[in-house]
Amino acid sequence: MSQSVLVERADDIATVILNAPEKLNALSKGTWERLADVMAGLSAEDDLRCIVVRGAGDRAFAAGADISEFETERSDPESCKAYSRMVARTMNTVAECRHPTIALIKGACVGGGLEIACCCDLRICGDSSRFGIPVNRLGLVMAHAELTMLLALVGRAQTLEILLEGRVFGAAEAKEKGLVNRVVPDADVEDEVYATARRIAAGAPLVARWHKRFARRLLDPRPLTEKEVDEGVACFETEDYRIGIRAFLDKKTPLFKGR
Repeated sequence: MSQSVLVERADDIATVILNAPEKLNALSKGTWERLADVMAGLSAEDDLRCIVVRGAGDRAFAAGADISEFETERSDPESCKAYSRMVARTMNTVAECRHPTIALIKGACVGGGLEIACCCDLRICGDSSRFGIPVNRLGLVMAHAELTMLLALVGRAQTLEILLEGRVFGAAEAKEKGLVNRVVPDADVEDEVYATARRIAAGAPLVARWHKRFARRLLDPRPLTEKEVDEGVACFETEDYRIGIRAFLDKKTPLFKGR
């Protein structure tokens, strides 16, 4: 289990790797649990600026659930409920990570793999990548928590098309549906993702965290509280704001400190 999700670091950018290339990075129970722990740990690190999530190898981001486990891990209603709660916890942990996240997608990104990608802030894929959630062929349903991110990303009509047809489709259609932000040649995916990560890392980290939180909060129809409105101008009290303004006036590159 400890090797099912790997972490690599390069300065202030971390890469989280779903590590089961022999199974197209199919998601076992151990992988789901390990991913939650890894993302929670990285989220707590103040010196990180961006996290890239990817699958091992070039053939898949993740090809859905590890169905070979179903007879043991989803064999009765109670175990299925527990499994669903565990998956929901992992997805929320990925979605609520403080740092910006990018899904680096090569090859298949289907089922639970697509669910994880939808929890990331950005998704960049190669032009031969494939997408879909064909759970209707297995008699499986996406529970409410699993549906939330997909629905927020592409809306009701596209979500139902993806689920009711259960069709696997290509990168161009994924871009058209709003599932991915960018489609690039397969050979350029890693360069594009890490160039994007470096641009994000060069920005003020507190601002990135605020923008993530604001965007998530505004999906909730409840009116903003006075405290939440005030948080929208909290940046003016930060050292990074003073660094950014001074660097702009001096025509220099800002070196933000995250405070």
